[in-house]
Amino acid sequence: MFSPPPPPPGLLGKIFQYIDVHQDEFVQTLKEWVAVESDSVQPVPRLRQELLRMMVLAEERLRSLGAHVNAVNMGSQKLPDGQTLPIPPIILAELGNNPEKPTVCFYGHLDVQPARQADGWRTDPYTLTEVDGKLYGRGTTDNKGPVLAWINAVSTFRALDEVKCRDQDFHSGTFGGILNEPMADLVALLGSLVDSSGRILIPGIYDHVAPLTEEERKMYEAIDLDLEEYRHSSQMQKFLFDTKEELLMHLWRFPSLSIHGIEGAFDEPGAKTVIPGRVIGKFSIRLVPHMNMSVVEKQVKRHLESTFSKRNSSNQMTISMTLGLHPWIANIRDNQYLAAKRAIKTVFGTEPDMIRDGSTIPIAQIFQATIQKSVMMLPLGAVDDGEHSQNEKINRWNYIEGSKVFAAFFLEVAKLH
Repeated sequence: MFSPPPPPPGLLGKIFQYIDVHQDEFVQTLKEWVAVESDSVQPVPRLRQELLRMMVLAEERLRSLGAHVNAVNMGSQKLPDGQTLPIPPIILAELGNNPEKPTVCFYGHLDVQPARQADGWRTDPYTLTEVDGKLYGRGTTDNKGPVLAWINAVSTFRALDEVKCRDQDFHSGTFGGILNEPMADLVALLGSLVDSSGRILIPGIYDHVAPLTEEERKMYEAIDLDLEEYRHSSQMQKFLFDTKEELLMHLWRFPSLSIHGIEGAFDEPGAKTVIPGRVIGKFSIRLVPHMNMSVVEKQVKRHLESTFSKRNSSNQMTISMTLGLHPWIANIRDNQYLAAKRAIKTVFGTEPDMIRDGSTIPIAQIFQATIQKSVMMLPLGAVDDGEHSQNEKINRWNYIEGSKVFAAFFLEVAKLH
């Protein structure tokens, strides 16, 4: 029976203690990674998408450490049957840039061999299962577990860095007023992002927004929208804009910034007079043509770093972009849009409005870039369907009549050929 030696003194002892305390968290992350069926042997689209999803998870984890991450596109492979599949990217991550310190390079892979429970596994190979202290699952040892182990080590050093925000909460009656509180820093940073009228305050953020054309302006004027009904159905007391055109333009053609939440803050009922030692703020920016994702990322970081430096705080700030997608807009003059317009008029007896929307549908741009064909969005839902919300629904009428629209659309497309 292995008996570990007593913990070493000093910093290494603190590191070992931190790892022991957070081991359940580390195992949970491994469980999430094992659940991704990143099988690189079987050349099928579903598994190849799982591989790509695995790489995104790794990118997000590395960025959360403050690393500069670059995913190198490796192109695609052509199979004997003529099918083409994307090759997963190679992830290059760099943490720190002090030339006076030694550099250590780690390599690991996140793809796995095929696994089926019918092959003799006692448990589901893609569900991490602990039995007698052993963690069973495909990739646990080859090579997701080892990759995560050195990521865990780096994250521990980052967490214990003495200029960094504390993991420990403090009592506000004992320490309030004598230290820089992480929550106060975070609130100031979040408050610097957008003003009360919804305008984003990050310098340069509007520089590359596509200019408004006269044709586009007329499109907003032609949209059939009752502002009062829209306000009522949205259960809003007041919108930021008083005209239909202004409201639609800020919904569809101007970027928006939303603050989503704070991790580490006390959010239960009652009063808990603590000073959180570490907090994480989350926000997103909806990009529009012709904004560039990489440029926006730099603008955001530059703004936050400048704002934070002016506070002269002893806390440390880390900025990471967990998800970045380029904006996408369709060409509504394409034949498929014209066919869809005719199909809708056949079913509903009226010309449809051409709208934009801020939903995140990254597959649209992926499809368009991959197959070099235009992509069309033909929705069925209503504005009050509550997607991503409680009590999500679809109107029976929309569901049935939408089926008719699709049928009519198929016939219209057939006429094009």
